[in-house]
Amino acid sequence: MPGRTERLTGGPALNTPYVETLSVVLLFATLACAVVRPWGWPEAVVAVPAAVVAVAAGAISPQDAAAEAEHLAPVVGFLAAILVLAQLCDDEGLFRACGAWMARAARRRPGSLLAYVFAAASSITAVLSLDATVVLLTPVVFATAARLGARPLPHVYACTHLSNTASLLLPVSNLTNLLAFAASGLSFTRFAALMALPWLVAIAVEYLVFRRFFAVDLAAGFRARADDPEPVAVPVFALVTVVCTLAGFIAASALGIEPVWAAAAGAAALAIRALARRRTTPAALVRSAAVPFLAFVLALGIVVRAVVDNGLGDALGPLVPEGTGLPALLGLAFLAAVLANLINNLPAVLVLLPLTAPLGPGAVLAVLLGANIGPNLTYAGSLATLLWRRIVHAHDTEVDLGKFTRLGLLTVPATLLLSVVALWISLSVVGG
Repeated sequence: MPGRTERLTGGPALNTPYVETLSVVLLFATLACAVVRPWGWPEAVVAVPAAVVAVAAGAISPQDAAAEAEHLAPVVGFLAAILVLAQLCDDEGLFRACGAWMARAARRRPGSLLAYVFAAASSITAVLSLDATVVLLTPVVFATAARLGARPLPHVYACTHLSNTASLLLPVSNLTNLLAFAASGLSFTRFAALMALPWLVAIAVEYLVFRRFFAVDLAAGFRARADDPEPVAVPVFALVTVVCTLAGFIAASALGIEPVWAAAAGAAALAIRALARRRTTPAALVRSAAVPFLAFVLALGIVVRAVVDNGLGDALGPLVPEGTGLPALLGLAFLAAVLANLINNLPAVLVLLPLTAPLGPGAVLAVLLGANIGPNLTYAGSLATLLWRRIVHAHDTEVDLGKFTRLGLLTVPATLLLSVVALWISLSVVGG
């Protein structure tokens, strides 16, 4: 029928210039609020009303909006659990112990702090998600650099780059990974096996570029000889809980259980201990779950679905390469990277997954490479980078747009190209 188009799910959707324009305006208003956060408003202040307007105006039906919310619910639940888990690990002293380890190790080998920050940030991002690296590790890195008299910029910039790049390894490392994991049909272990080589290659390329780009800062060494930091006891219970939670992810995948339950179990174990010892309160646990941000993710998913159903899906369809050969994987990854920098990586993944999932796991993982590595090019590429900027400003340090962009231009194309080649090799060896 004229004036109508088909949704990706197969149902009809009114597709007029009015709803097309309205959907796009709502999406950009939602993203603009997330970037600027006027008057300190939470991201959900605009996102939730935007989703309501999209439904009320007919840009998306109530049934499709409910279906999208139901589809995202396990992902949002996992995000809440992992945020609580990371905060409780911080309360237990896990990140302070990490900072003490970096300080002691770098104190004995001046100039090696960047390597230790890369190791810590990559591990924390992979296991506890990129939010833990941005929110909890970045302040520790500032304190560690100050303790050693080192210039902080190379190490602080490493936190934001690795919060994106090092989130490639596990399905639980990033919200985008969870979405891709659900669309790929892969098991937890096969996902990790396919992404292990791209993860290592991406981190290695980033490290080499960082050593070159920040050569002057790193060569300056330590301006002051600090005393050996006092030993910080490793919080064994928190560390064991994290390891058990990671094992739980693997077991849950093998049993066909959503990873949110393993994350919830880990968070519950630490929460019960913290409450019993009066180290936290129920209100603090709720705050650590970042409920407004969870509402933002759900609302954003509905708004993005409205945009896709009202023309964006049809417009992007011809741009999606067919097949899973190396050229096609490169095309998908760079398309995702461009889209991530235009509309943020979370909407980019929500838009591209329905178009690429029919092509197989390789195509989905290529999109993930572009969506996770690409945001290092611009401030607005990922919500993690935006949050990192606020933390840096809170430490009286300015982020230079020119330096950030130059570093992105040096890292993103090379990292993306080589990591896609690594993915192609993994697909050939491990199989999709």
